[in-house]
Amino acid sequence: MGRVLKSLQLVAIGVGVILFLLVMHDLPQITDATSVPPELLTQPFLQLPSATSVRVVWFTEFAGSKHWVVYGENLEQSVPATTTKLSRTREDQHSKLPTLIQRTTPRSIWRHEAIVEGLRSGQRLPYRVESQRQDGKIARSDPFSLAAAPEPGMPLKILLTSDHQLKPLVAANLQKVKETIGPVDAVFFAGDLVNVPDRASEWFDDDRGNAFFPVLQGQASFKLEKAGTITVYRGGDLIQSAPLFPAIGNHEVMGRFSEHSSLNDQFGDPVPRWAAQQAHPTLTLKPQGWKDYSFNTDTYEEIFTLPEDSPGGKQYYAVTFGDVRLIVLYATNIWRSPSLAAGVRGKYRERDVENPLDWGYGQHIFEAIGPGSAQYNWLQQELQRPEFQQAKYRIVMFHHPPHSLGENVVPAYTDPVQVIDRDDRGDIHAIRYEYPQSADYLVRDVVPLLEEAGVQLVFYGHSHLWNRFISPRGTHFLETSNVGNSYGAYVGTLKRKVPAGKDYAETGNPNGLDPIVPTIAPLLDAGQSLPYIASNDITAFSILDTGTGTISSYYFDTRKPESAGVKFDEFRL
Repeated sequence: MGRVLKSLQLVAIGVGVILFLLVMHDLPQITDATSVPPELLTQPFLQLPSATSVRVVWFTEFAGSKHWVVYGENLEQSVPATTTKLSRTREDQHSKLPTLIQRTTPRSIWRHEAIVEGLRSGQRLPYRVESQRQDGKIARSDPFSLAAAPEPGMPLKILLTSDHQLKPLVAANLQKVKETIGPVDAVFFAGDLVNVPDRASEWFDDDRGNAFFPVLQGQASFKLEKAGTITVYRGGDLIQSAPLFPAIGNHEVMGRFSEHSSLNDQFGDPVPRWAAQQAHPTLTLKPQGWKDYSFNTDTYEEIFTLPEDSPGGKQYYAVTFGDVRLIVLYATNIWRSPSLAAGVRGKYRERDVENPLDWGYGQHIFEAIGPGSAQYNWLQQELQRPEFQQAKYRIVMFHHPPHSLGENVVPAYTDPVQVIDRDDRGDIHAIRYEYPQSADYLVRDVVPLLEEAGVQLVFYGHSHLWNRFISPRGTHFLETSNVGNSYGAYVGTLKRKVPAGKDYAETGNPNGLDPIVPTIAPLLDAGQSLPYIASNDITAFSILDTGTGTISSYYFDTRKPESAGVKFDEFRL
């Protein structure tokens, strides 16, 4: 009898344990108060607002069980997020991380996007994002605010920027944006967001403290030393509450894919699609299937939500934002060294003439933009649409400069013409590339199209300086990319490294327009006003104010960390 009672007691205890576990399974999991909560990889940022909605995006290094946005005056509403995994993010031996990576290694990163709908024009609501891990722990962002797309007539302040690339003054530049202007309503970014687009840490958590998202979200921690003084810059918390509209620069394009070579080598090794097909004649792939053998913009396209209704999908697009109609083009080519030395695979020559697999094909263009191309035809149609024709401000943004004092405006933006020099026996002696100035697609074909359509501003980057121009027809051209370092303004005795010949300007703007001297406080050299800023100490940014129709440019001297931003130029559209 005693054995029976003992058995019944054990059964009762077992049943009790099971019931307890079942009850606990249905209760919220309690996290140990001493444990560290999981962290988001980024704070949230806003994408692609419509008249009644906006998208909220953020990233984690865990897949999680669910992710959502809470929003409303009292954060009383919520909407779930859709989660996708980035397909090409990796790290390698050149990544700046606390732990050294020995070889090229995939890095798992998840992107979360929620669409907040039912918004009213002019309404700005608080929000935050939350991500729950499989173990039940929840990571939460700070609170920010969101809004639908502004209606025409609403005064806006829009940051014009480009070429961040984790350069040393970027965190200081964006911190001064926030200190000088306050919150902005949008960011127009003319390309070159990072250096190597597949290197995850350059987007999220580079150990130097100035990765792409941290500097635009006020989460940076970059130590800048000037004149023996170290200042820590945080960047500016801008894109958590303002949508970001980017363009593709050459640093958003990844070259031929490899599981073994460094990301630097892969980035610098793209070839044209036709060259990839020529090198692998036995492969039968769909057009997009050739990207592993040529180049791709996959990581850029996976990170950002952009319109996809053009023939290029996210690669070029048009949007309306308040009084602005913005057309974004895919106008960039591979950057090659200007060196004419025999051992350099550069703009003007190959280094290895005997091995076609090592040929770089000069400074080739990634996406055709000349007459008859899909992008050119689409642009023609966009310029005729009512959304463009009726917009108060008509702006076109792309990466490559049509007018510039910088290095990268030379050679002409055209397809390289390959010239093969052979010796008396017919063997290849040298392979050269020429770029006829008269064949520049931007200057010859695109800019006249824009001027004819009444575009008021063409905004671009690539040469890491500030300068601007105005055409006889009144179109303004602005390059405001001196946000972290400069490659110089080629005037006076400073000359570009170019081959001899009329197609390669050593100094000045090769495309005919003279630079405009800043209207308020130009920098001086020997008492002369400079029509540019090209400095590794002084950084610049520009703001479009749609309420006044003006574009104001400011500089900040990082040698004087306590100084304010100085407005040095202003013009009206």
